[in-house]
Amino acid sequence: MRPEVAELLQAWLEERLSDGARAFLTTAREEIAAGVEPRRLGMLLGLASRHARDRSPLAPSPEELAAAASLVPGWLPERWGQLESLRVALLLTVPDGEGLEATIEFLFSRADEGESRALFRALGLASDPGRFLWRLQDGCRTNIVPVFEAIACDTPFPARGFDDVAWRQLCIKAVFIGAPLWRVQGLDGRLDGELARMALDLVEERRSAGRAIPADLWLCVGGFDQDRSLPALQAELRDGDAEGRAAALLALGRAGAARDLDGSELGAGDAEWLRIAQEGHPAQTLWGTLPGRRADRA
Repeated sequence: MRPEVAELLQAWLEERLSDGARAFLTTAREEIAAGVEPRRLGMLLGLASRHARDRSPLAPSPEELAAAASLVPGWLPERWGQLESLRVALLLTVPDGEGLEATIEFLFSRADEGESRALFRALGLASDPGRFLWRLQDGCRTNIVPVFEAIACDTPFPARGFDDVAWRQLCIKAVFIGAPLWRVQGLDGRLDGELARMALDLVEERRSAGRAIPADLWLCVGGFDQDRSLPALQAELRDGDAEGRAAALLALGRAGAARDLDGSELGAGDAEWLRIAQEGHPAQTLWGTLPGRRADRA
């Protein structure tokens, strides 16, 4: 599927795993590269849990993250765990061939949540992820946030490979289930009027129901449909909590509508967000620093 990425992961893991775990990774990859039946591959994915812990972070260094981005632009494995990294290394060692899709479907049919995450991460990094487009798009129907994140976040393929309809559905679904939309790579480059319309419809729906507006929803608005978006953002500045007001200010900056705000009606804690909004076009990653979100960057 993509052995060069598997080799990079193995190099990182060899510095973090025990001697026994390193031996398992090496021998398992050799076995997989030589060709294994789908059932045996599934067994190896299961055995991986004996050699790495799901909650042990991979914690790549800045140099390792740079190597990842050099190999696969847009790939950001800073939140990966050691177990899923080990499993992805095994999966990316699988040779390409006519039976690959059937093998992947067999694995999904028997996968638990952790194995599903590894499968989706591997498919997004495969040498030809478009080969698995249907499976990746279908996976976005899940309401299990960690599984959805494995498809949508910190990986370049959805922005490059999903068509407009599937892309917009991914963005709205992220907001709907509480996944971090700001970590969906390429979002800034694929905003459009239809996504803004869908977002504003959801804003109006939630306001009518007396419900709070998810801060990430304002990421979808951009500079589109300002007859609707600017009043909606002004209402958030007036009625939102600290997170919502900060997000609204950033969204106004992205719409080019923050320069005329004087800040006299804003709280003291909003001043820094207003300054950022007035400096230019705030990037999507700034949503990860909104009030109450510092832990999401860990």
